[in-house]
Amino acid sequence: MAQEELTFWGHLDVLRGYLIRIIVVTLACFVVAFGCKELLFEIVLAPSRHDFISYHLMHIDAFELQLVNIRLTEQFMIHMKTAFYFAVLVASPYILYTQYQFIAPALYDKEKRYTFSIVIGGYVMFIIGILVNYFIIFPLTVHFLGTYQVSSEIHTMLSLQSYIDTLMMMSLVFGVIFEIPIISWLLAIFGMLKAEWMRHYWRQALVIIVTVAAIVTPTGDVFTLFIVSLPIWLLYELSIIIVRATNAYHS
Repeated sequence: MAQEELTFWGHLDVLRGYLIRIIVVTLACFVVAFGCKELLFEIVLAPSRHDFISYHLMHIDAFELQLVNIRLTEQFMIHMKTAFYFAVLVASPYILYTQYQFIAPALYDKEKRYTFSIVIGGYVMFIIGILVNYFIIFPLTVHFLGTYQVSSEIHTMLSLQSYIDTLMMMSLVFGVIFEIPIISWLLAIFGMLKAEWMRHYWRQALVIIVTVAAIVTPTGDVFTLFIVSLPIWLLYELSIIIVRATNAYHS
């Protein structure tokens, strides 16, 4: 029976099948990530070391940052949580593909093209946001705050939990923030956003960007606020270009 002819309960059965596949693939990725502990934390902890590639490219002097464990179960729980995050990230292409397979039969050809473009574009931008955070924003934050001292008598020791939570949260935040051009493109397609409006209200947009950056900045310091605000502003400028091209195409 074609999926278009299925009853409501039939669609639920199809959805259940897709969900089971997603869970199985995600669990498989989790088992692999959990088993590759050395490689997993080699990646995760790289920005805490002075020989990280970003520090070399930015010519940052060598520094020392000590990560400490302060709870009995903390390392095991962090291992579980980090492996789960990586499993979801690795399985995300299959998850998106499966979701698209479920909704595609209900779409017209034009809607399928738009949906495919949105899904691919949104996913690519999300991954770019994660990479920008991992290679630029988070290392700069770690270096600045990890080496900042009010006195030479005080030594900085960062808890592993704080380090992992900050990395994961900032990665998620930047992944979402990098969806701004995709959202702007969609609004422009539906005629709800004009490039002229975005350029005219740039001051108000700047206030909103700084406010959002202040909300999502985990540390609350001015330095991190600046390096979080800057890429959002650059994305806003990119969105203006995309919206202008979209407005011209649909005019």
